[in-house]
Amino acid sequence: MSRYLQHRVFVVSVVVNVLIVMAGALFPERVAELAEAGLAAVTRLFGWFYMASLFGFIVLLAALAFSRYGKVRLGPQDGRPDYDAFSWISMLLAAGLGVGLVFYGVAEPMRHYLAPPYGEAVPGTAEAARRAIQYSFFNWGVHQWSVFALVGLVIAYFQFRKGRAGLVSSVLSTVAPATPRGRFWAPWLDVFAVVATVMGVATSLGLGVLQVNGGLHAVFGLPESVLWQGVILAVMFVAYMTSTWAGLDKGIRRLSNFNMLLCLVMLVYVLFAGPTLRILETVTLGFGDYLQHFIGMSLRATPYSDGAWARDWTLFYWAWAIAWSPFVGTFVARVSRGRTIREFVLGVLLVPALLACLWVGVFGGAALHLERSADTGLASATEANLNVALFQMIDLLPFSGLLSVVAMLLILVFLVTSADSASYIVAQMTDDGSINPPFYKRAIWGGLIAAICLMLMALGGLSGLQSASVLASLPFAFVLFAMAVALLRVLREDHRSLLSLLYRRHGEVPVGADPIEADLLERERRAARASGKGRVESRK
Repeated sequence: MSRYLQHRVFVVSVVVNVLIVMAGALFPERVAELAEAGLAAVTRLFGWFYMASLFGFIVLLAALAFSRYGKVRLGPQDGRPDYDAFSWISMLLAAGLGVGLVFYGVAEPMRHYLAPPYGEAVPGTAEAARRAIQYSFFNWGVHQWSVFALVGLVIAYFQFRKGRAGLVSSVLSTVAPATPRGRFWAPWLDVFAVVATVMGVATSLGLGVLQVNGGLHAVFGLPESVLWQGVILAVMFVAYMTSTWAGLDKGIRRLSNFNMLLCLVMLVYVLFAGPTLRILETVTLGFGDYLQHFIGMSLRATPYSDGAWARDWTLFYWAWAIAWSPFVGTFVARVSRGRTIREFVLGVLLVPALLACLWVGVFGGAALHLERSADTGLASATEANLNVALFQMIDLLPFSGLLSVVAMLLILVFLVTSADSASYIVAQMTDDGSINPPFYKRAIWGGLIAAICLMLMALGGLSGLQSASVLASLPFAFVLFAMAVALLRVLREDHRSLLSLLYRRHGEVPVGADPIEADLLERERRAARASGKGRVESRK
């Protein structure tokens, strides 16, 4: 019994995941119908809530970055980051956006070109192309990363500054009373985060496998079938199990750096092999429209229309980001130890969003210009099959065969890093928040994620489970607010205690000193006392 209590989150999470997957596999159509109806109702009734919440998160994070708390370090105040800037950003992208960005980088602008956002332009016109890039930037910009940044910042502060476990329940224990009822619900909150993560990762991997299969079909003529999808998944499984065995530094970090280099190579090649001037103009105009209409787009509700476009795109993305946030946020926290709050917010909120917009601008801009200038059929091909949109665009460029192989390698490595980081974080969540969970738990979760993915693709339950996993976003949105409250409360308390230290030692601290300087001074004084004590004892 004591052994079960020690591993109850792990055991219960495995059982719940298996039950949900069995339901999705045995009754795929019914599950898909119920999940999609539920998701439609949630986005229709709470669309305004998602819009206001994410905009509020951005404002909160910006305020923290430039406030007196910006200099606070996520770890010892005299510590340094665990990873250099390139590796840090590479791992953020690998866990947060990789597969989805490659999947939608061409497909989304083309879809918006055919069905402009909010019906603001005539389909297939220059204005439709402009709105397509503007709203693609918006959907892949800072809003998604505000959710990941908030969860990551809270968990990192509590884990590396306060010495708590890297769990959502551990953070919320600071705002909830320590009652038997609160202790009862805490493990279930961790189970909820694990289930949402596993379902989200499994469905995302499924979409990535479908895209690789679509690329193999477009380039080599291989059939789009469950057999080939199983082969792709098997190759990916062997790769990410190898990466999992290698560990965070040798596995995920090296693969993420490699993938970042592949991304940059593809980005530069498409920029110069495609219509370079038009791409540069598209990116410039896209950023201008994005910045000019940022607040309006952020708070755009639809009280006078049905808002179908927003529900299908923007609100789905926001809900997906919230449901995905326990995993991505925890991983972001794990690789951000040693950063200051200002570095963390600016790095997590802005840099991945900037790179995502550049990717969409280059690939989407190239696709739109090729479609408009030569009527290449990209739009109709994308409308018929999203999986081949990227490869149809690549086929119009020089050395398309080689570039398609590079694109498939990029997608495959993104899948590997996503699955590897997910198995690592889920193992951490089911091992009391340990930053070094045992290999057997990482291997079990990695195998379970692959098995779920294969079963859903074989039985047609992928879209239904994707909608079901996104439904988790609504309750977790309230958890995010509680986490924000917990962070603000602890930051204020820590600031007050450091000010008290400053006042007690005011005779030795310059007038312009702030609490962080006081904290560093106290650490130096402790080290000096310890060193002096050691010298005295050695003399004795």
